[in-house]
Amino acid sequence: MNIIDLAIIGGGPAGLSAGIYAARADLSAVLFEQLMPGGLAASTETIENYPGFSEGVGGPELALAMVAQAERFGLEIVYAGVKNMTVSDGFFRVTTDDATYKAKAVIISSGAKPKLLGIMGEQRFQGRGVSYCATCDGALFRDKQVAVIGGGDSALEEAIFLAKFASKVFIIHRRKEFRASKYVQQKVANHEKIEFLLERIPVEIKGEKNVESISLKNIVTNEAENLQIDGVFVYVGYTPSVELIKELIELDENGYVITDDNMATNVPGLFVAGDLRRKMLRQVVTAAADGAIAAVSAEKYLEGLD
Repeated sequence: MNIIDLAIIGGGPAGLSAGIYAARADLSAVLFEQLMPGGLAASTETIENYPGFSEGVGGPELALAMVAQAERFGLEIVYAGVKNMTVSDGFFRVTTDDATYKAKAVIISSGAKPKLLGIMGEQRFQGRGVSYCATCDGALFRDKQVAVIGGGDSALEEAIFLAKFASKVFIIHRRKEFRASKYVQQKVANHEKIEFLLERIPVEIKGEKNVESISLKNIVTNEAENLQIDGVFVYVGYTPSVELIKELIELDENGYVITDDNMATNVPGLFVAGDLRRKMLRQVVTAAADGAIAAVSAEKYLEGLD
């Protein structure tokens, strides 16, 4: 049984920031990450609003830099998913496929997962034209027509990225105005490859072996439309990844974790940082700040145990 001061579950910007601060505080900390560190940021081609990069920074590049920085300070990163976590005898038991760790404190930074549209054809064509990551799959649609569903920053930014490959990008949004920042809206407004289809909702994704079209409903006229496309990229929000702790902690009406300003939950020694926490803004910079605060709060908590 491995006994450690702090377990950090999730290797996105929040978890890596927490790991940097924990390692610098000389805590015996282990960060658990099942996939590639960096979270959603690592699948973003360019992050333009992270301080210190006048021309923006690549998501994968930023993620790798965070990993290198954390490891330089001595953070141990275990590339394994956490299967279970229980609380007993003053310890958090964190179990992976290969080992169990007893941690005195835990920071959950497992982020959020893309929401599904919930329409016919979506699950059938996942990996065959339906995607939730333009950076991952955009190059597969060179000289083809694709649709982006959503109206926030992510949807419009990824539409710009897809336009590098696709011959045409349709942005489909249920409202008559986008929710994205004015800066991003200006970037797509006059793009020769991008066309807006506003006040429309997707009804069904169709095709034989791969995506061939998407059925839309005009919410103003109630008319049905059929759009010939080769790919659908979905950006309609996120669902917090709270499966590991949902029975332990307090959640709000949308399923996000309720914390105080110190990232503390209603469970002593259990802290939450990043996109799964209830807050106004979910960005890389706020996730990194959450992680730093959570690590310092965990350090204070551990000092109180001595």
